[in-house]
Amino acid sequence: MSRTTRPRRRLLAALAVLSGLGLVAASPAMADTLYHEQYRPQFHFTPAQNWMNDPNGLIYYKGQYHLFFQYNPDGNTWGNMSWGHAVSTDLVHWKQLPVAIPQDDQEMIFSGSVVLDKNNTTGFGSRKNPPLVAIYTSAQKATGKQEQALAYSTDGGTTWKKYSGNPVLDIGSTNFRDPKVFWYAPTKSWLMAVALADQHKISFYSSPDLEHWTHQSDFGPAGATGGVWECPDLFPLPVDGNPEKTKWVLAVNLNPGGIAGGSGAQYFVGDFDGKKFTSDDNGSYTPPSGTVVQDFESGSFGDWTATGNAFGSAPATGPVDGQQTVTGFEGKDFANSFHGGDASTGTVTSPAFTVTSDYINFKVGGGNHPYRSGDILGDEPTPTGETLADFEGSTYTSPLGDWTATGDAFGTGPAQGTLPNQQQVTGYLGSGLVNSFLNGDASTGTLTSPAFTIDKKYLDFLIGGGNHAASSDAPTAVELIVDGKVVRSATGPNSEALNWSSWDLSDLQAKQAQIKVVDANTGGWGHLNVDQVVLSDTQAQPRSDETGVNLLVDGKIVQSATGADSENLDWASFNTAAYKGKKVQLQIVDANTGGWGHVLADQFTAADKPALSTTQRARWLDYGADFYAANTWTDAPGSRRVMTAWMNNWNYGQAIPTSPWRSADTFPRQLSLKTVNGRVQLIQQPVRELAGLRGAGTRVPSTRSANTTTPLAVHGSALELQADLTPGSADRSGLDVRTGAGQRTRIGYDTTTGEVYIDRTASGATDFDPTFGGVQRAPLALHGGRLSLHVLVDASSVEVYAQNTRGEQVTLTDQIFPDPSSTGIDTFAEDGTATLNHMQAWQLKSIWP
Repeated sequence: MSRTTRPRRRLLAALAVLSGLGLVAASPAMADTLYHEQYRPQFHFTPAQNWMNDPNGLIYYKGQYHLFFQYNPDGNTWGNMSWGHAVSTDLVHWKQLPVAIPQDDQEMIFSGSVVLDKNNTTGFGSRKNPPLVAIYTSAQKATGKQEQALAYSTDGGTTWKKYSGNPVLDIGSTNFRDPKVFWYAPTKSWLMAVALADQHKISFYSSPDLEHWTHQSDFGPAGATGGVWECPDLFPLPVDGNPEKTKWVLAVNLNPGGIAGGSGAQYFVGDFDGKKFTSDDNGSYTPPSGTVVQDFESGSFGDWTATGNAFGSAPATGPVDGQQTVTGFEGKDFANSFHGGDASTGTVTSPAFTVTSDYINFKVGGGNHPYRSGDILGDEPTPTGETLADFEGSTYTSPLGDWTATGDAFGTGPAQGTLPNQQQVTGYLGSGLVNSFLNGDASTGTLTSPAFTIDKKYLDFLIGGGNHAASSDAPTAVELIVDGKVVRSATGPNSEALNWSSWDLSDLQAKQAQIKVVDANTGGWGHLNVDQVVLSDTQAQPRSDETGVNLLVDGKIVQSATGADSENLDWASFNTAAYKGKKVQLQIVDANTGGWGHVLADQFTAADKPALSTTQRARWLDYGADFYAANTWTDAPGSRRVMTAWMNNWNYGQAIPTSPWRSADTFPRQLSLKTVNGRVQLIQQPVRELAGLRGAGTRVPSTRSANTTTPLAVHGSALELQADLTPGSADRSGLDVRTGAGQRTRIGYDTTTGEVYIDRTASGATDFDPTFGGVQRAPLALHGGRLSLHVLVDASSVEVYAQNTRGEQVTLTDQIFPDPSSTGIDTFAEDGTATLNHMQAWQLKSIWP
């Protein structure tokens, strides 16, 4: 654990302040480590303790930047949403203040904005002392409705009073949230951008007094629409620094459906006339032309072979029985595996054909269930061995004896399949299984086996239900207990379909053990399904649960694509350049029997260029996995526009391994608009105040690498790096940060794809959620020039600003959780040579005492 030694008197003074705010308990143990715990960011804002998500209410007022944020005053996971509060004079050093607007018995306080009512249009203050007014979403606990409401402060934001006339805007919706309000001088009125979340729209309203609102227009659907739209922000910026040429930027956050999976933040550039926003991009798209391989327009599958019952006897002409409206298919026919609903399975496979093009483009929709290497397509025999429990009886009896249940989640005996109000449960064997959905997700409990002796190599079992790791605050997990300690654990995949999981017990032979099924979660997917627990010398292989399209070479899957949990078909592409002249097959697969357990496919076309999906064509504020709820400060001096975002992702946000706090904000970014290759692009840079944190600097001379990794004379866990890279002949090259103990976070450029990437698969702790590890990519052509990198490295994050010589830019932000001792920096090149032309590195000082 990293820790900085501090004078005792300063420690106690800081502790006394925090204790007075109700933020921490005054204990010597916490005093010794506060703000210097493992993974605690040292130059990014984090609350002293507890859960934080969206930054909101951002405003500059009387020399201070105010940062309000979604905050749980009572826990380290989402809940009890209130407005936390912090202030800074320089956007770098932050002081946390008491909770600004707390939840109460009637409402939670969701995201919104704060304005200075200079002319006292509300009457909440006076011309001499105008009020700060918060416009927030009031989430009604009794009805689930989301209404827009006001609170105001006449003491500079220290204390807040809710308006007695709330709500000020109510359309009767449960998906109407996150108002961003600003003063629009041309019409001398207040304007609001607010999300119609499930409709993928941003609504615009106007008001003379913040209390009475008139609808003006809606924008959307447009761009990426894979999940709900949230946290809009609308603001003007000069183009190329010319105040006479202004464009408006509309930032829209969405979850899921981000470019890196899960949460993401996109933006649109256009014009705004006080009533309506018009994007410069009308969303039209023509894919590359080519030779049609299969379009299903013949009314049959032709020489493609169908198995199973999911695809029916012929292509579909639209939605089938029980299916929502299907959009995006070409012509009138397409492959649709919803015949019989999500529980049906099957494949449609092309005959072998010779590849003659660089790409095969196609449309795909339906469920988001990717192919996983090693999974078995079709049924796998149950592993042979000693069955510890098959849960076929009316009580929790087994060959081991009776299992012991606590709480109310498991009842007195196994469930007979799907429980009331539960989605269809599949994948279990026989008629019974452990199912903790009894009385819904709100029920909790445990189910523990008698002790047994480990005398075989593997423990195999079927598992489904919620994905909440054993290490999380509220797990849904199967645990193996040896000598009173949890030595193995597994959790569900947020699906009611059970699948095989297996533990290697080679190191535990002859040990006494117990199996414990734990449901401690009361939120979404707060339950677990378990069946068929077997001690075996055979390791069970998971059944494939994919819904997608595969490219097969010699019968093996070499590329795959899946849907986006949507009935809309969108473009996808396989790069087939490496297979020219070879025989390949295309296969459409539905192996999933759970939610969104179907696939849609159409218009397979051989082409010289790839088709781009709507998500790929969208303009992203950040291509990393951890940039969400992006918002900007109002009234910043010099008309500067500064943005910050929640540095987390709803895929795994509540499971990241931090305590006593959870979540950080990105380092603030200065925004500008620049014309690059005839197109106006948003450019981002760390705010200039970062330089005030710079300590010792190191200049690294030009370093050439050839198929190797070269350590550099730089170490640190809080660093700013500026470097130029010439990829040369290397397929991949760049920087590794936070290296050591077998760990690294790779920041690279891939010349084979023309992408900047962050690879965090070996970055440290990644096992707390199956969606965390991976590689995030951003397209950036170098046109034969260098790549400029500006990288911020902190205790648990990397932020990458990458730019080519033409001025085109992409940014990527990822959380990482390396060991504190992993502080090295390397340069690398794979499959060729590359040159790190120069690098300047600075140690960054901590912003905490």
